[in-house]
Amino acid sequence: MIHQLRNDGLSISAIARRLNLSRPTVRKFLRCNQNDSDKALSIRRASKLDPYRDYLNERLKQCPELTGTRLLREINKLGYQGGYSILTEYLSDIRPRSQSAFEVRFETPAGQQAQVDFAHFRTEFLDDPGALRCIWLFAMVLGYSRKLWGEFCLRQDLSTVIEKHIKAFTALGGSPRQVVYDRMKTAVIGEDEKGDVIYNQSLLSMLNHYGATPWACQPYRAKTKGKIERNFSYVRSSFFAGSRFENLAQLNDQFASWQTEVADQRVHGTTGRIVAEMFDEERSALQPLPKIPYQALLSIERKVNREGMVAYRNNWYSIPDGCDTRIVEVQVLPFELRIVNQGEVIARHDIVSGKGERVINPAHRKVEYLRQIEASEPPLPDTPAVLRRPLEVYQAVGQQLAAQSKKVDR
Repeated sequence: MIHQLRNDGLSISAIARRLNLSRPTVRKFLRCNQNDSDKALSIRRASKLDPYRDYLNERLKQCPELTGTRLLREINKLGYQGGYSILTEYLSDIRPRSQSAFEVRFETPAGQQAQVDFAHFRTEFLDDPGALRCIWLFAMVLGYSRKLWGEFCLRQDLSTVIEKHIKAFTALGGSPRQVVYDRMKTAVIGEDEKGDVIYNQSLLSMLNHYGATPWACQPYRAKTKGKIERNFSYVRSSFFAGSRFENLAQLNDQFASWQTEVADQRVHGTTGRIVAEMFDEERSALQPLPKIPYQALLSIERKVNREGMVAYRNNWYSIPDGCDTRIVEVQVLPFELRIVNQGEVIARHDIVSGKGERVINPAHRKVEYLRQIEASEPPLPDTPAVLRRPLEVYQAVGQQLAAQSKKVDR
């Protein structure tokens, strides 16, 4: 049957699909005469992949979405020295092929467009076992080169959106002319009577500072921003699935390395070129960064607790000793938190991304700080007391020394 289908003009892949066989099996039978099926069935050549088949089966059982390139990196670390094609052929045999409809691709010139979105992830950090955490991945992908920049975070509020945009533009070395969003609330408020999209004013101000304009895709049309959606699938399978992380900071450190060492170095399936090489071409087409970074303020009022701490995003920040006030103004910048009392900035802190952290500037706790210094200094050694004598005693000693000096002169 295999030889007959081959004579009818079917390819090896088509024969394999029709007969529910693997392509290596089809090739094996085609190498033999039609009457030598028993000989073909007895052929079993050793493969470099054989010692790793059980490992691959178990990994796909745990995480079916793992890609071939991800699994190749894993078995390379275990000692595999074979090729990639052997691996992909085996993977195609042990998991079904995905069926997709034909689509029309929409390409943009270099520097023209970027797509932005959040993706939801769940994980259990090693430093907090038993607690399943919900985290978000903010990602921006350039439409021409498919260069990806992303960072995991704990929330997707407006200040996070603005902060991540600034980080992305800075990391890319410039900004595109247009940024595509879905209908996320931090970007799109709604529509007016004419059906025109109403964008968040704070987002518009930030984009205007970098020379970019927003564009919202139609609701429930995820394929309009397919470049970012496909990158989320790629991140899940190639980086996130089957991995464990100590905490959010380590997760972002590893993700940054993965972007540079893996995502940027891959040959993209659509463009057929290495992402890093295409980004080198696109970098010069991006709009240059403004000389002054975006510094818009979000101002809120907060109460000072009994310990002289102010709450923001489930973390606590100190104010200096001696500030006799119960209400302060908290100004939130993209990367800095300022605490203001009666128009005067009394404290500045770097914004932390954790939960329940206490950020204390030692200079704000002068009394306690001095006590710690005194406690850390070693005590002075005991000195013997000086014996005090009457003045007549010293006078008699002086006279005696003078008399002895005259005898020596004689």
